[in-house]
Amino acid sequence: MDKAFNRTSVVLMFVFPAFLVFSLFVVVTVFWAASYSVYDWNGMGEKTFVGFKNYLTLLQVDRNFWTSVKNTLFYTFWQILLQVFGGLLIAIFLTRVFRFRATLQTLYYIPVVISTVAITQIFGKLLSVTPPGVVNSLFALINPDWRYLEWVSNPRMSLFIVAFVEGYKYVGLYMIIFYAALVGVPEELGEAATIDGANLFQQYWHIKIPYIRPVIIANVVLVLNGSLRSFDFSYLLTRGGPGNSSELMATYMYKQAFSSLKYGYGSAVAILIVIMCLIIGSVFRKLSRDSQEVI
Repeated sequence: MDKAFNRTSVVLMFVFPAFLVFSLFVVVTVFWAASYSVYDWNGMGEKTFVGFKNYLTLLQVDRNFWTSVKNTLFYTFWQILLQVFGGLLIAIFLTRVFRFRATLQTLYYIPVVISTVAITQIFGKLLSVTPPGVVNSLFALINPDWRYLEWVSNPRMSLFIVAFVEGYKYVGLYMIIFYAALVGVPEELGEAATIDGANLFQQYWHIKIPYIRPVIIANVVLVLNGSLRSFDFSYLLTRGGPGNSSELMATYMYKQAFSSLKYGYGSAVAILIVIMCLIIGSVFRKLSRDSQEVI
């Protein structure tokens, strides 16, 4: 078996199908969008070549675009906290639980397999104002004035609510990954630390978490790329509103291309999303690689 996998032809046989699918559905579409981004086109008539006008308008004039960039960065920060570090904390908790562990794992993982539409509908009902949802009804038991608190329709809260709902859905996925990584830490390391007088917190902070550092970095990169391209939760919960308080780059791109029928302008937004993903992902990987070399 080892000899077979050392042969280039065998490796290519496994890699080529994935490479072909990725090229067709990612690489080709990116270049396709890039070709549209230099035109003024409504999707039906003649395309008018405008060069880099769409990009200049986005970067120099369009304040709504910059609002979506700021919201996307804020959203990405919260997704890293909720999904990566939240999943790590739950995984650590599960490694210390010995009864009903499988039940808890199942309960934490259930939101991952529920569709995004269903999750957003559930939270829409929970956070409803008229009629009051479960959350406001519970708050009303403490203070009757809190029966009509606004969550999704509050400009100061809407983006955080969207981020929380997506984090709630996917935290179970990263919990499973981190749990598998923590279980794989050699027991000898913990035993040696205990002999040296390390308490439980010190064992995790100085031994187990550094041991699974590559897994943490990989998960952060996954969440970074996913959050920068996030669309469905914001669009289904708030449509990017109220106003543009929860507008993300992907929802803004969708509105420009398919609602306003500015396919060239929307394609320019899409290309800037790709560029941002590449830049932020590359910078993070370089920083993490440099920090590993220092350690």
